[in-house]
Order: sequence, then C-alpha cells, then structure tokens
Amino acid sequence: MEEDWVMVFSSAQRYLVDIYHDVLEDADIESVVVDKKDSMYLLGAVELYVRVENAFIAKQLIEKGESE
Repeated sequence: MEEDWVMVFSSAQRYLVDIYHDVLEDADIESVVVDKKDSMYLLGAVELYVRVENAFIAKQLIEKGESE
C-alpha cells in the first residue's frame, strides 16, 4: 500500500468492512478493502483504507455507524 493511505477500520467479518466501504463511497470518499484473512483457516482481518486527507471524515462516519 502506498504511503498516503491509512487504515480506518478492521474486522474479522468481511460484511462489516463492505458496509463501511459503501458508506464511504456514498460520501464520495475513495476507499480500498484489503483482505488479509488466511484462505484455509479464515484467520486474520479485513482492513479498510482511505487516503490520509480523508481519514478524519472517514473515521467520523464509521464511528457514527458503529454507534447506531
């Protein structure tokens, strides 16, 4: 991953990352999903990254979604 990207969310459940990916997309924030799960044992996490300049807003949107 390039230096100007930062992780804003991580979960063992892919569907949660996909939900927040869609939330950020709806807010016109570019995001990338990186699946670091082991395919055989399904251990690990799925991570959501945004550009550094969008990190604050992205984290705010994610926190708002988690509190609902």
